[in-house]
Amino acid sequence: MKGGSVARLDNMSGDNGAGGPRRSRQAPLLVAPGDDLGDSGEYEAGHGVLAINGRLRALKQGRMNNRGGTVSIEPRRTSYVPRPSDLVIGYIEGCTSNIWFIDIGAPFNAILPMSLGPSKAEFGGIRKVLDIGDAILCRVQEVEENHSSVVTMKGMGLRAIRAGTVEEIDPHLLGRLIGRGGNNLRQLKEETECRVVAGDNGRVWLDGDLDGIINARDRLNALLTEAKIEEFGGEV
Repeated sequence: MKGGSVARLDNMSGDNGAGGPRRSRQAPLLVAPGDDLGDSGEYEAGHGVLAINGRLRALKQGRMNNRGGTVSIEPRRTSYVPRPSDLVIGYIEGCTSNIWFIDIGAPFNAILPMSLGPSKAEFGGIRKVLDIGDAILCRVQEVEENHSSVVTMKGMGLRAIRAGTVEEIDPHLLGRLIGRGGNNLRQLKEETECRVVAGDNGRVWLDGDLDGIINARDRLNALLTEAKIEEFGGEV
C-alpha cells in the first residue's frame, strides 16, 4: 500500500477507543488484510471483516466503514461482475476452431462464438478474423450462474479495436468518469476531440489524433486521482 501508515482503531485518538471501532472525524482509515481493527464489543463484523477471539480482523484492503454498529471494509479495487447487455472491452486470450475466449476483466473469461463474431471464417481460419491479443468492443449477451458469460459483436458500433489506446479504471469509479447525465464524459470528448468509449468493465477506449489521446488520458488520470483523494482521504 502506498503512503501513510495503517493504525488499529483502538490505538487512534479522538472518537476511537479500546471498546471497539467508532466513528471518526479524521480521514477514513485504510486497512490491509490481517489488520487488527480493535475489540469487537457490541459491533458486528460486516463485509470484509471477521471476528476472531473477540477481535475484529480485516480480510480485505480498503477503507473501513462503521455504519449502524456494523464494521465493514469498502475494497480499494473492485472486480467486474458481468451483467446482460453490458458494453465491455475485451482481449482475445485464446480460441478453438469456432470460439474465441475473451478476457473482460471478470473472474471467468467470456466466450465469443463464431456465430456472434464480426464475420464468418473458413475452418481453421478463425485467427484471421480475430487473433490472440486483439482488443474488441462487444456486449454481454448471457451470464451463467457461475458468472461465466457469452458476448456478442452483433450490434451497432461493436467492432475490433484497431486504433487508439485502451485505459483501465476501477469499475466503481465509472460513475465519476461519466458524470451526472453523462456530462463529464461529454465534456472530455468535446475538449479533447477524441472518441471516448467507456466500457462497463472499467476499460476505456480513447481514439483520435496523438495529441488528443494524450490530452484525454491525462484528463482521465487527473479525474480518477481526484476521485481517489476524495474517497480515501488523501491516499491514492
